[in-house]
Amino acid sequence: MLKIYKTQDDGSLLKLKKSHLISQAWFSVINPSAEEINKVSSLLKVDSDILRNSLDADERSRVELEDGIFSVIVNLPLLDEDGNFDTLPCGMVFSERNFLTICSRDNRILGSFNKNSAKTFDTRERTKFLLNILYKITQFYLRYLAIINRKTEHIEDQLRQTTNNQELFQLIDIQKSLVYFTTALRDNHLVLEKILRMVKSPATSKILAFTEDDVDLLEDVIVENKQAIEMVDMHRSILEGMMDGFASIINNNVNLVMKFLAAITIVLSIPTMLASFWGMNVAVPAAGLEFGFWIVIALSALATLMVIIYFRKKGMF
Repeated sequence: MLKIYKTQDDGSLLKLKKSHLISQAWFSVINPSAEEINKVSSLLKVDSDILRNSLDADERSRVELEDGIFSVIVNLPLLDEDGNFDTLPCGMVFSERNFLTICSRDNRILGSFNKNSAKTFDTRERTKFLLNILYKITQFYLRYLAIINRKTEHIEDQLRQTTNNQELFQLIDIQKSLVYFTTALRDNHLVLEKILRMVKSPATSKILAFTEDDVDLLEDVIVENKQAIEMVDMHRSILEGMMDGFASIINNNVNLVMKFLAAITIVLSIPTMLASFWGMNVAVPAAGLEFGFWIVIALSALATLMVIIYFRKKGMF
């Protein structure tokens, strides 16, 4: 799906219906077909391989400057309808006169740049637009980390009451999401650092004109990204400790159950053993007594009670 937007003089965002070459426009490409990729590649004179790489789910973040085309691939966070977190590669390409974003899936980050928020960005200022997107990505990482933190605390409260496999599976999913976030944020950090080094490069300045405000904004993005990395590492450490703690609790509970069952087995074996002795088909003590049966019962109860008291003192019950 190809959409073309351009900021007007009054600050509003206009969606263009005709897909012809327009200066200072934003080409938003979401899950494009092969025909759309070839069309955009021909229209903006961008290598189609750059566009296809941005659609690869396993593509790593990177920045390239080749043949007058400046391209950036970063991984942005995703939150699906089921509450699962993931990352998605997103390509941003600067052609001679336009700005292009391309993703394999629709997402809230690029979707936040719309007519309602048109006052906060300008498609005619491509460099600042790029930095605004990068800043928005780091903000969404921090926002999703806050959601993960609240979700983890809720699961922890549930596990304190009862240990169910469902909550443990949810913690495993969160742990997997944090691994994705860690990898993506560290790759994005390398990209941001490389962009900062390229700011003063003559080859880059021909395509992107970074002002002092743009450099300050880029540094703010790097700081926010570092904060997100630190928060992810902290959440991972907390979650790993929590998983280890609950694993120890589960093992301890299993040990307590096994200990209790072993004690019950020993207690129940005492009357069974005494009954077996007096049930032999040979002459036994008290066999001819009128109350012989009750004597055996009393001995069994007394022996069982003594064992229970002993186990009680040992903490078996």
